[in-house]
Amino acid sequence: MEEKTTIALIAHDGKKPEMIEFVKQYHDELKAYKIVATGTTGKRITETGLDVDCKLSGPKGGDAQIAAMAAEGQLRGILFFRDPLGMHPHEPDIQMLMRICDVHDVALATNPATAKLILLGLQKESLS
Repeated sequence: MEEKTTIALIAHDGKKPEMIEFVKQYHDELKAYKIVATGTTGKRITETGLDVDCKLSGPKGGDAQIAAMAAEGQLRGILFFRDPLGMHPHEPDIQMLMRICDVHDVALATNPATAKLILLGLQKESLS
C-alpha cells in the first residue's frame, strides 16, 4: 500500500475560522493526505472528521516541529493561514518556518487562494 503524502496545516488564532471553512470546502481532497497541524488548529480540524497528527501549539514550539519535518523532507506542502496584521510572540519561529520552506523547496501557502492552488497542484501531480 502506498503511503499518503503529508501536508501541514497551521492557522493563527484570527485565521482559524478561515482554515476550518477551507477544510470543510476541501474535505474530500484533504482526506487523500496525512495531515499534521499545530495543536489548537489540529484539534479544531479533527472536529471536521479528518485525522490529524497534532503537534504543540505554535507559540509552544509547534511551528518549529513542523519546520523540522519540512527540513527532513517529510512534508510536501504547508498551508499556513497567517495573520499578517497581528503581533505574534513567536515571530522568529514563523520566519524560520518560512525560510526552511524556501531552503528545502517545500510548497507554502499563506492564504486560502494559494492553499487551493497547492492542493490542486498536488492532486494533479499524483494523477500523473
